[in-house]
Amino acid sequence: MTDDRAFPVVYARDVSLTAAFYERLGFERHYQLPAEGEPGYVGLRRGSSELGVVASSWPLEQYGAELGDGVRFELFVYVDDVDALVEALRGDVTVIRESADMPWGERVACVADPDGNPVTLARAA
Repeated sequence: MTDDRAFPVVYARDVSLTAAFYERLGFERHYQLPAEGEPGYVGLRRGSSELGVVASSWPLEQYGAELGDGVRFELFVYVDDVDALVEALRGDVTVIRESADMPWGERVACVADPDGNPVTLARAA
């Protein structure tokens, strides 16, 4: 049987902090390596979506490539109540864009993960 999953991997300066951020968005930890202590990798799930969080040293150790500065990705996460979640996160994270209704019918806001990458929170129309 072939495993048909595919998921993004987020490089994080602090794996625990970044995993905890995504857990506040409804992701649940299903795997951690090592199993005890400070993780170098955390696997997260939210419904059928998956996300990996790995130490930012991984690309250099495995591929000989250094991480660039600035934004490295954007993640779009659908939530039940954009406004309530932004208020719950405010003060703990940077709000990049306040909640607003978009012309295509969704309500969106954008916050930064612990490494400054934009995470758009959206409510479907």
